[in-house]
Amino acid sequence: MRTHHLAVIGGDGIGPDVTAAALAGVRAAADRYGFAIETTEFDLGAEAYLRSGVALDEASIEALRRHDAVLLGAVGDPRVTPGVLERGLIVGLRVAFAQSVNIRPVRLYPGVESPVAGVSPDNCDLVIIRENTEGLYTGGGSISHPGTPNAVAIQNSITTVPATTETVEFAFRLASARRKRLTLCHKKNILVHAGQLWQDVVDEVATRYPDVEHDYVHADAMCLHLPLDPGRFDVVVTDNLFGDILSDLGATVQGGLGLAASANHNPRGTAPSMYEPVHGSAPDIAGKGWANPAAAALSAALCLAGLGERDGALALEAAAASVLAELPALAGPGMGGDTAEIGRRIADRVTDVDPAKIGDPERSLMTGLARLAPPGDGRPAAPLTGHGPTSRPVSSGNPQRTGREG
Repeated sequence: MRTHHLAVIGGDGIGPDVTAAALAGVRAAADRYGFAIETTEFDLGAEAYLRSGVALDEASIEALRRHDAVLLGAVGDPRVTPGVLERGLIVGLRVAFAQSVNIRPVRLYPGVESPVAGVSPDNCDLVIIRENTEGLYTGGGSISHPGTPNAVAIQNSITTVPATTETVEFAFRLASARRKRLTLCHKKNILVHAGQLWQDVVDEVATRYPDVEHDYVHADAMCLHLPLDPGRFDVVVTDNLFGDILSDLGATVQGGLGLAASANHNPRGTAPSMYEPVHGSAPDIAGKGWANPAAAALSAALCLAGLGERDGALALEAAAASVLAELPALAGPGMGGDTAEIGRRIADRVTDVDPAKIGDPERSLMTGLARLAPPGDGRPAAPLTGHGPTSRPVSSGNPQRTGREG
């Protein structure tokens, strides 16, 4: 039997609750499709940082590295200065594990209403592929004369051919597996040097994918086209900052941040990829059971697809989507059940759901991502015992946006 070893970082606020609900769906998919899941929980997030003063240490990185994938709930706490956990933990893991590709689905599921008139499941199913380790997020820069009327801030942006090529190559591969359309989004009329590098890379990579049509849209124009005509796009590839902004706009189009899933993907399979809902830790509702676990479940479906478990991923996606369509409200006490109950409903639905009920499985991102899953990465399997003081093993059986880094 295939066994996948998952590192679980519940994190802060609503993170542990939505992650537990998502894992119930993962285990139901494992039971239905004949694979096994082993999980190890890692104590990372605000509480660990407040105890130690360290967001992410080398021992935790090496322990996490021994797993096939990482499920992250949410990080962020009012007691911790904004940016400390987001950059120290989330960005730290992206860089440490070469998660060069961020995957943000923008799909409106049947029965979910978009706040944008005219948007329907028939014309809203695209994927934003964002370079995940460079651009303005590299953190370089300086400020001179801070706190004075003469203060000057410099923020560096770095764009390299290797990282850009890896992201663009993945985007073309995904487009080829989907509807064979790719759009580069940048601002090359103003950011002329970085923009030209992106365009050169897209043009070069495109020669290897003659079946994929490709075009270009300025980032500001994209902010107009995406909500008004999302059906125009299939795979959108862009840089780190533009991807951060545009993917949140896409989340609004698909029904809200509470439904938005994401993957921080290592396309070479040399280290684990990380999967997380976008909504943040929402400390104001932590412990109340008002958080919708659908985004965590959809992120877990991306995880299964990234591990090559296409059928399990499709079933978990369809189960989450079908439960969403039945909810009287998408968050809060009006959902018709608390976080754990909604999670149980999703897990129960996994056992017999037909993925075709929400659309053609062949067009689903889950199918495309499973086709691109690395066949094997050579990393050692995670042991079934603990990995040190920051983790504990768990056997698997049969919008306030605190802590959100884009």
